Amino acid sequence: MNERVYNFSAGPSMMPLPVLEKARDQFLLYPGAGCSVMEMSHRTPSFERILQSAKDTLRRIMEIPENYEILFIQGGATTQFSMAAMNLASQGDTFCYVQTGQFATKAKEEGDRWGNALYLASSKAATYSYIPKVSEIPQETRFLHITGNNTIYGTCYNDLDAYLPSEVISATGAPSPIPLVADWSSAILGKWIDVEKYGLIYAGAQKNMGPAGMAVVIIRKDLLEKEADPVVPIMLRYSVAAKHDSMYNTPPTFSIYMAGLMFEWVEQQGGVRRMEEINRRKAGLLYEFLEGSSLFHSPVNPADRSIMNVTFTLPSSELTDAFLAKTKAAGMINLKGHRSVGGCRASIYNGMPMEGVEKLVELMKDFEKKA
Repeated sequence: MNERVYNFSAGPSMMPLPVLEKARDQFLLYPGAGCSVMEMSHRTPSFERILQSAKDTLRRIMEIPENYEILFIQGGATTQFSMAAMNLASQGDTFCYVQTGQFATKAKEEGDRWGNALYLASSKAATYSYIPKVSEIPQETRFLHITGNNTIYGTCYNDLDAYLPSEVISATGAPSPIPLVADWSSAILGKWIDVEKYGLIYAGAQKNMGPAGMAVVIIRKDLLEKEADPVVPIMLRYSVAAKHDSMYNTPPTFSIYMAGLMFEWVEQQGGVRRMEEINRRKAGLLYEFLEGSSLFHSPVNPADRSIMNVTFTLPSSELTDAFLAKTKAAGMINLKGHRSVGGCRASIYNGMPMEGVEKLVELMKDFEKKA
């Protein structure tokens, strides 16, 4: 392929063209640095400005209060499965999870290595087609972990109050007694998140924040005061990352630079609230077609549908393969569902323009007529 296509990948995802063009223009020579960001020392004033600008811009577009720290950490969201448990609880403590898909399961499995990790609710029996409600939480719970948007299954916590008890949802100026921890990897910056309701939010960068290889962590500062167990490696301590401004060792410099460009682009579009409006229109177009289709089917409970990852199925594997071949030939790639569930999935993150979704829906209509 010699032309850019519409990339519906769940991650690494399609990025806005202006971001890629700016990175291209600055790749060989970053202004005032005399070298590329790829070559730049993280201890130079040039990189310190890149880092600070990225943090400041993210704080503005997400409206992150000053009592939260922003960290850039290597390893993606999977590393955070371990870090959250090891930093917010002691060995043997009880902490809880809601099982809403593969990544929620993996997070709990990492918690099992550290303490008494419990599921409080699960939608596994229904192939994770909805978000289950949590009614009670053990008093000894150190934190409750949720996966905010479930990339593989296309579900999302669209209203925290509808799924979780009040004791884990912080109110403005009143932190909850049981911190709420959330993996928002596949919806952050594409959906409005009220940061103050959480103790800790983390997200892999490769959906809406740039290239793979880094996670962004937003943590309430009082949670940094807990001293980590001595067995916790120094590189896996939030307090150390915060004390050294995410630069205890050489940070993922280029990933931070690219994230900063993504944050700037979101701000230019009007911020996260504006991005959600755009994404709701994109997702609404696709869901509206699915609702009226006799060939394509959405398996997700309507109230719990994600606006970032739209999953759908066809009646047979033969039809699915034929449809995917058509989309690829038409310049739309990575629409195949996750290998664990099959079917199809359209990931329509911030970088996916409305035109891509419109083109997909038109092809689906044509395919249905001829099937």
